[in-house]
Amino acid sequence: MSARILVVDDLAPNLNLLEVKLQAEYYDVVTAKSGEKALEIAFKEPVDLILMDAMMPGMSGFEACRQLKQNPKTWHIPVVMVTALEETKDRIRGLEAGADDFISKPIDDFNLMARVRSLLRLKMITDQLLTHNHELAHDARGVLEGINKKSGTVLLIEDDVLRSGKVAKTLSPIHNVLIETDPVTALRRAKAGVDLIIVSLLSKKFDGLRVCASLRFNEENRETPILIIGDPEDEARLIRAYDIGVNDTLMRPIDKQEMLARVNTSMRRKFYADNLRDNFNENLEMVISDPLTGLGNRRYFDRSILPLFDALETKNQPFSIMVFDIDHFKRVNDILGHDMGDQILKEVAARLVTNMRSIDIVSRYGGEEFMIAMPDTIQEAALSAADRVRGLIAGTPIYVEGQALQITTSAGVAQVRKGEELRDVFKRADAALYAAKQGGRNQVLPAPLLDAAA
Repeated sequence: MSARILVVDDLAPNLNLLEVKLQAEYYDVVTAKSGEKALEIAFKEPVDLILMDAMMPGMSGFEACRQLKQNPKTWHIPVVMVTALEETKDRIRGLEAGADDFISKPIDDFNLMARVRSLLRLKMITDQLLTHNHELAHDARGVLEGINKKSGTVLLIEDDVLRSGKVAKTLSPIHNVLIETDPVTALRRAKAGVDLIIVSLLSKKFDGLRVCASLRFNEENRETPILIIGDPEDEARLIRAYDIGVNDTLMRPIDKQEMLARVNTSMRRKFYADNLRDNFNENLEMVISDPLTGLGNRRYFDRSILPLFDALETKNQPFSIMVFDIDHFKRVNDILGHDMGDQILKEVAARLVTNMRSIDIVSRYGGEEFMIAMPDTIQEAALSAADRVRGLIAGTPIYVEGQALQITTSAGVAQVRKGEELRDVFKRADAALYAAKQGGRNQVLPAPLLDAAA
């Protein structure tokens, strides 16, 4: 995948070495020789991943990482700390600063590229979500503050009671830990929804990598972060895990603080992506829904009926539309007020949608006007359905604030002709609605199936 990677190191030979390795994989590489310069680039230019030397004069990589992760505009950029430090306390320091992963010097090419590809996949998903969430893309501070306080559910797949107990004891004060010893049961449990999955590669009874592959195959777990626990000597399998889709690795002997830091890092990234998805779905709902009645709006209707036009042209499947309008609605609003008018609109919408088929497309098209499309329906059947609904609305009072209101509707019905566009059939149905209004209201009239000239 194409991506832009920022490499940060105060030593030119290290910069050049990483630049050559990454360019050989066709990545676009920019470089910085200090933490200060790295922040300047990241805040001003698009960057997909940062490889940061931990120990630099002036601002260390730890401090630069901390500032990147505290800024809502750069929080989602993955940071890999490149270090010769082997001390666990230094890894914990980096993870607590917000680092997503570590690479030790001297750098192993396969290990480096596996981790880079894994983190870039996560970044790509986040970027796609951010493009649909412009407000969060510019100011996510409130979201991040909430994420930092959240706890989650961890599924631990481990068949050794002693090892699983140690993990659970470390994580349980913060997160809810579910332990499964059988991978088949674990896969079923994962589908129910968890926030992080920890898979042991140490088991003699199941292949942990195969479990990870099965988790990634399931659509329900495709975006759930996976952390694996393994031995440092098993480097080949650990590298393979990144290609399968594992997000992070934890080496034995396990340091409790490091495990907790890695779990929390994975959780925060997952919660952030979840928030973006929820926000996107909410925005999408607002775009295509009428907030008052809960029905689809005009945009929803226009998009939803496109397959019906295709089916008419290719398979000769008929469909009809009807336009409903509340009689004397302006007078109702003027006399009773807009609040009462809104209640009437909501009740009429409810009666329309509950008395049509599940395959029918019902929308509020604007004002007091509702549009309904009936698939696989000729005009005569649509006319009968519309008149039945009209009678139900007129025959049962609408109660608003204790008042029984007699509300009626008028409708025009038109079967769609081959070669027509929506505006053409709407024009005919609307003309039939106008005739129904002019003819005394509380009635349904059909549009001519054929033009008078024909």
